Amino acid sequence: MHFTRARDLVAAGLLAAGTVFLLMQVAYGDLPPLPTFAGVTLLVLAVIEAALGASLRARIRKPEGGRPVQPLTAARAVALAKASSLLGAIMLGAWLGILGYLLPRRAEVTAAADDVPSAVIGLACAAALIAAALYLEWCCRTPRDQDNQPPEYRSDATG
Repeated sequence: MHFTRARDLVAAGLLAAGTVFLLMQVAYGDLPPLPTFAGVTLLVLAVIEAALGASLRARIRKPEGGRPVQPLTAARAVALAKASSLLGAIMLGAWLGILGYLLPRRAEVTAAADDVPSAVIGLACAAALIAAALYLEWCCRTPRDQDNQPPEYRSDATG
C-alpha cells in the first residue's frame, strides 16, 4: 500500500469542483437553501482522526511503555486515513464548485449571498479533514531510527 499522493487528491478535488459547478448552473434554482453547518460533520471526523493519530503515534513511538500497535490496526488506520483524505478532497472540490458558482452571483441573488457562509464553513471543514487524515496516515509510519528500539522491537533482532 502506498501513502496518499497529493496529485490523487488534487485530481479528485478538481473533478468534483468541475462537476458540482456544472450541476449548480443547471439546478441551483431548484435547490433548497444550504444549511449553515452542513460541512461540520467533516470537522467531527477530522477531530476523531487527529485524536486517533496522536494515540497511535504515541503507541508506535514508545512501545516499551505500553501496548504495541498490532499491524492490522495500523493497516486499518491507514485505510481509514486514505479514504478520509479522498473524501475530504472530493468535498473540498464540491464546496469550491459551490463557492465558485455563488460568489459572482451573491450581489444579485439573495439566496446566493445566504449560501456563501455555508460553502465557506464546508470548505474549511473539508480542508481540516484532509489535514487530519494525512496526519493519521503519517502517524502510522514506523520510526526510521530503529537503533533506539528495544531488541524485541527491532526488525534485525537476532534474539
